[in-house]
Amino acid sequence: MLLDLSDFAARQNRSLRVKMDEFQREGRLKHLIFASQLELEHLNRLKRLADIIRQLSKTKKGSDALRSLLSHKRAMLYFTQPSTRTFLSFMAACQILGITCNEVRDPATSSEMKRESPLDSIRMFSSYFDVIIMRSPEAGFSECCAYLMNDLEQHEMRSVPIINAGSGSEEHPTQALLDVYTIQRTFQFDSPNGAAAGRLPELRGRYAGLNTGLNNKTYLFCGDLGRGRTVRSLATTLINYPPVRMFFVSPQHEKLRLDNALRKRLEAAGVEFHEFDSLDATLDGQPILSLTDCLYMTRIQIEHNTKEDTAALAEMDLSPYHLSPARLAQLRDYAPILHPFPRDSVVQEIPTVIDADPRAMYFRQARNGMWARAALLVHIFDVSDQLLFLHNDFYGG
Repeated sequence: MLLDLSDFAARQNRSLRVKMDEFQREGRLKHLIFASQLELEHLNRLKRLADIIRQLSKTKKGSDALRSLLSHKRAMLYFTQPSTRTFLSFMAACQILGITCNEVRDPATSSEMKRESPLDSIRMFSSYFDVIIMRSPEAGFSECCAYLMNDLEQHEMRSVPIINAGSGSEEHPTQALLDVYTIQRTFQFDSPNGAAAGRLPELRGRYAGLNTGLNNKTYLFCGDLGRGRTVRSLATTLINYPPVRMFFVSPQHEKLRLDNALRKRLEAAGVEFHEFDSLDATLDGQPILSLTDCLYMTRIQIEHNTKEDTAALAEMDLSPYHLSPARLAQLRDYAPILHPFPRDSVVQEIPTVIDADPRAMYFRQARNGMWARAALLVHIFDVSDQLLFLHNDFYGG
């Protein structure tokens, strides 16, 4: 990959707040590059849109209406890093809305094999498509593509939205969006399929101060925290829901522990957080699992290992980072268990025996990616009002 981002280095080195202003338009997201762009107003609006899309999709008439919403748009899915759930859920989201999709998943099949720069590829895609949804192993690439589109717009040339579907080890904002959407639905305590459906009065008797919504909750993240862009993006997004408390559990390895950038971000936001080296750890004499409202498990990302990392991990006991049935018994009986997947079928940080537990939300979490990403596309293409009109036409209100 002939990737030279030096023309954008000065802009990349600016503060996140300054950058975010460039990626919005009239209160809407113009591009989605950073999880920090997902502020509370956006999250609430996108949840409402996702719920409407989910409801309309339940009938053929509603599905047909949804497919007419953006049938005049075309999307390029430019995924140069392996992906299953993100790619397929974006594909499904586009299909739900009638968007025509094309894909490039291997640069070897594109003109990059002829030494075309990836930035030229992106500009070429913008000639044919109305949105570029991209996943890249290169940190910062999607950010620079958004700057490229903004520059084109300033010169009154064709420009399209960029959606970051995973950028190096840095960001995965649409995963954070679907994760928050899953947690929002779970903490309504009214889902007929949820572990706590209709049980809020009973649960409040057992867990003092339990409330609906994401505020005033304790979130536990376990696994590969340093290289886990999903952890970084979700933790950043949860800052919108004070007062939250976060527990971070990881092996004592410099690449796996909580990274300094996220640690500083949480400190600056005044978030209470604690770091532990085992799921069996305690805080003030109580098992941390018994204090947890939502558990977010991750795998050790061995594809990022150097030979030295592999050797070091081979010497480690990783069992303290696996959700065994005994540990599951300590978890609050309403607490959702999330995992961004893929799950390691050999290590089994979550053994398959736990899949039947009503708190295991990870397969529903993956399905929620369709609705959340469809809602994002509705928002970015500014057809939210048309979607609301459809919903009111079908259901009134």
